[in-house]
Amino acid sequence: MSTIEYIKTEKELHTFAMEVLPLIKKYSIVCLEGSMGAGKTRFVRALGEHLGIESEVSSPTFSIINEYVCSQNSWGIKQLFHMDLYRLKNIQEAIDIGILEYFDSGTLCLIEWPELVAPLLEQEMLLRIRIEVLDNNQRKFTLTL
Repeated sequence: MSTIEYIKTEKELHTFAMEVLPLIKKYSIVCLEGSMGAGKTRFVRALGEHLGIESEVSSPTFSIINEYVCSQNSWGIKQLFHMDLYRLKNIQEAIDIGILEYFDSGTLCLIEWPELVAPLLEQEMLLRIRIEVLDNNQRKFTLTL
């Protein structure tokens, strides 16, 4: 495993999202880790802008999974699933909503609060992006490949 670290301001988030899309494209599962308010959904929103998502990218806290269709983009990503597992109580709830089918679909899955389903991801090729809040509206992004 290797890690890459970036420190970015909120103003740099849009450009940063475009810079890491070639890396994200190599994975079908991307785990977004970080505390409440760290910017996980904001990061997904920035990715969505580059992928041509026309609808508003919002937190799937209550819906659990939001599905987005992407218009033609440089990365060939046609669709993505944005998941927020914060409200789920246990791994069985994730299985019951069909999370394994989403993982097996080959469609890009961006998962907030992935810790709940960690045992299901042990054999998966995935990218971990940890977002930490720093001073001066900066965020530290640690990518683990």
